[in-house]
Amino acid sequence: MTQAAKPRQLFIQGITRSGRAFRPSDWSERLAGALSSFQPKGVGIGAHIRYSPYCVPRVIDGVKCVIVSEALRDLEPMAWDFVMNFARDNELQVVEACLLPDPPGAG
Repeated sequence: MTQAAKPRQLFIQGITRSGRAFRPSDWSERLAGALSSFQPKGVGIGAHIRYSPYCVPRVIDGVKCVIVSEALRDLEPMAWDFVMNFARDNELQVVEACLLPDPPGAG
């Protein structure tokens, strides 16, 4: 039995194509917060606010990023377009994640 391929993850980095840090400093939290309502099926409405697993803010090597799962494209194409257009319009660098395979027995 083969597992379905995991959706790609794209990193929207808080660095413009010209190398400047993107402002405001909380841009990643704002962007991820705007998409917090997109949750996997079966996840009920919680008593607290949480980020969507499809769009998560992170700091990687000192650079603010938003990690966007390609699964968002299938779940809500307009949300995917919103995030990708945000990156393009603000000239942010977008790179595909290099995911390591799960260790044997995981998953």
